[in-house]
Amino acid sequence: MARRVVVALLGPVSWSPPGVDRAEWRAALAEDVIDLFATLNEVEVAVAVTPADRALADALVWPGTAVYEVAEPTPNAVFAALDGYDQAAVLSADVPDLPALTVGKLLRPLTTRSVAVAPVEGGGPGLLGVAVRLPVPEWLPPLDLDTATPADARAGAPAPGDVAVTAGWRRQRGPADLAALDPAFEGWEATRALLSGSGRPT
Repeated sequence: MARRVVVALLGPVSWSPPGVDRAEWRAALAEDVIDLFATLNEVEVAVAVTPADRALADALVWPGTAVYEVAEPTPNAVFAALDGYDQAAVLSADVPDLPALTVGKLLRPLTTRSVAVAPVEGGGPGLLGVAVRLPVPEWLPPLDLDTATPADARAGAPAPGDVAVTAGWRRQRGPADLAALDPAFEGWEATRALLSGSGRPT
């Protein structure tokens, strides 16, 4: 069986709900994503941060979870830091209500494809995550989860079909995303608790 790792990339956040501290918001989102990843089967789980955010990662991870320090918060930097894996997926940490199945769908195409990307639901720039067979194909360009698109990932591929586009999900990057959080959906306890404390409905 292929050795696979799913990495939560704790990049910066550019927005938080009114009345919610930006650092606390970022930590709550990341905590929920890390807790979700801990429930996944047949994958190892890790977290990646820049050195400045190491304390944040250490405060959130489960015992034994690997933390990778990377020079920049990009999937490519994370892939370069990994060793010993056959497949890897790097996902944004601002998706507190992400369904576990969406992570599985991102990894599934790697049985036949070199790269898979999950877009941000609803369109617009940015990716939910990127998965690759390791070592990373030389043709994969640098990708930023906040600005890249599936077309960017395919730009250097020998054939467009070498990059699979899988199911997306919404990232928490603005009021519309916040409004889409489903109170009936299980999980996202840290985010839910933070929003309750701010007086916002959850």
